[in-house]
Amino acid sequence: MTDWKAVLRADPVMADLIATYGDRRLRPAENQFRRLVVSIVNQQLSTASAAAIRERVFDRLGEVTPATVLAADRDTLRDAGLSGTKVDYLRNAATAFRERDLTREGLADYDDEAVIDELTTITGVGRWTAEMYLLFVLGREDVLPLGDLAVRRGLEDLYGCASRPAMRAVADDWRPYRSYGTLYVWAHYEDSP
Repeated sequence: MTDWKAVLRADPVMADLIATYGDRRLRPAENQFRRLVVSIVNQQLSTASAAAIRERVFDRLGEVTPATVLAADRDTLRDAGLSGTKVDYLRNAATAFRERDLTREGLADYDDEAVIDELTTITGVGRWTAEMYLLFVLGREDVLPLGDLAVRRGLEDLYGCASRPAMRAVADDWRPYRSYGTLYVWAHYEDSP
């Protein structure tokens, strides 16, 4: 048994979730910029809406790179379902990716808060998007994205806690593997009616 499972199983709710949902792992994305684009597109949208828009945007871009985002016609991206603001956000991210090393290697020596500070200098990248980058690009193991509505609703449903301080207190028992706990909370939320 791996360390993260032992830590999470000490929490009876997490133990039940592990039994129900099996092995959940952090799988850092191969295409780091593409994953950042996914998070930007997903901002403040339902899962279904985000998936539909993302599919259309990716279809129009072909390969998702800083160069293709910067070269894409603004109206083409808007016709795919992006707001003008999100088109700007994607272009800001593409420019930042070209100008700075925001890859796993480039951010390897940054702690989580320093990564968040670095990414949130990009207009259109807030804390939630930076935390998604920590989870799904950098594979950081101790991220608790309480800015995510599904995480908050899942914690409220599972533990009966409604405030962020109470949610942090629950998740403190998962340290240093809060990211894995988050994966199980998402699984529960997605499976709930």
